[in-house]
Amino acid sequence: MIDCHTHHHRANAVIDIDPVDSLVHLRRGFLYSVGIHPWNVFRVDDRALRLLCALAAEPQVLAVGECGIDLKIRDRLDCPIATASEILARQTSLLEFHFDLSESLRKPLILHIVKAFSEIINLRRIWKPSQPWIIHGFRGKPQLASELVRHGFHLSFGAYANPDSVAATPSSRALVETDESLLPLTLIRRRIGL
Repeated sequence: MIDCHTHHHRANAVIDIDPVDSLVHLRRGFLYSVGIHPWNVFRVDDRALRLLCALAAEPQVLAVGECGIDLKIRDRLDCPIATASEILARQTSLLEFHFDLSESLRKPLILHIVKAFSEIINLRRIWKPSQPWIIHGFRGKPQLASELVRHGFHLSFGAYANPDSVAATPSSRALVETDESLLPLTLIRRRIGL
């Protein structure tokens, strides 16, 4: 089992990069996912979208994302004043861009979802993806884990995962990640029972 989502360059891991954050490039011998984080929805520009498309097409990029919907963005100091509906509309539009890219490249979609699980379930029902949708960093309760699995999602668990949610997720739909943690993947796997 590889680390399916990290922000650190390490072997046997899918390293997340965001073209909004900096001029990113792919290093030889590493695997990546590329996407525009929902926190960057007010910073995205045409250059970042072009770079996203170019990088996502590279063979060492295994997935599109981290992208998604984060309705707690209004709590961030760098978030411009916007209504909840404006934020949701912008994030959904950016997510649809990622979805189209995921489908055209036939690569999984890695999702950052905060306080928007009903929204993402509804979008999956409407858009009917052919590629896997992976909710990264899942920390929710077992009931939510079961509901997401029932709707076709894969769940990726990190250091702060709820072990009961891990147990409620079929092994065919469960992944493990380090995300921002510096803990070894083997330790995280033992800690959460995966």
